[in-house]
Amino acid sequence: MAEEKHLIQTIIPVGSSELLDKVQDMKDEGYRLGQICAAKANGSFHLLYSFDKDCVLTNLKLAVDEDETVPSITGVYWPAFIYENEMQDLFGFKFKHLALNYNGKFFKVAEPTPWNPKSQKE
Repeated sequence: MAEEKHLIQTIIPVGSSELLDKVQDMKDEGYRLGQICAAKANGSFHLLYSFDKDCVLTNLKLAVDEDETVPSITGVYWPAFIYENEMQDLFGFKFKHLALNYNGKFFKVAEPTPWNPKSQKE
């Protein structure tokens, strides 16, 4: 079996206004979308968009406020609708121009936005 070489990944901070341009650049350069994940830290959210090319990851890191609407990347990478709907259900994110929007019903969860209870409406 051949030895695999794993290279260090890159994390590039981006703002909401530049996200779509950066994502389009990744696609134009031949990157595939690997995953999108979210985490809550210090009162804000961090979304990490991971792209792969030749087994090297390049990540775009977007920090957003809890009530901020995030631009959907489904116009560039259609399969992103899965990740974006998942984040809506689990964290309560809102995505602008989400190509296939399940409106918070992608998963069947016992309580709305379980990973961000603060976003639940009382």
